Amino acid sequence: MRSNNWIPSVFNDLFYNGYMPKTSTTTPAMNVKESDKAYTVELAAPGVKKEDFNVHLNDEGNLVVKMEHTVEQQEGDKETRYLRREFSYSKYEQTLILPDNVQKDDISARMEHGVLTVELPKQVEEKAKLARQIEIA
Repeated sequence: MRSNNWIPSVFNDLFYNGYMPKTSTTTPAMNVKESDKAYTVELAAPGVKKEDFNVHLNDEGNLVVKMEHTVEQQEGDKETRYLRREFSYSKYEQTLILPDNVQKDDISARMEHGVLTVELPKQVEEKAKLARQIEIA
């Protein structure tokens, strides 16, 4: 039986030769944590600035996280006056349906060390007071 091991290398040489850049379409990793006081959403986005994010509540009261990131690299060759541009573009959008016990007026977000953190505080539930009249028998 004969093996055709040369076929994968031909395709690799054809498609990964440096003329066609490799593209990566990955979704940022997301963690969702819950404590007694709040939910915390963490979104890993290394190399992305806070200006690239848009975090808001939509008309239905759901949390929407959008990210749009563009990187432009330029290389110039002074002898031939040739300019080459490479564009890198990433776009991401995630809608999270919030639980009913989220205090929507107090949601906050911060960007630190490549991680977007959104704090979703829970509503404080007041326990019903057990005041009542006691009959004397």
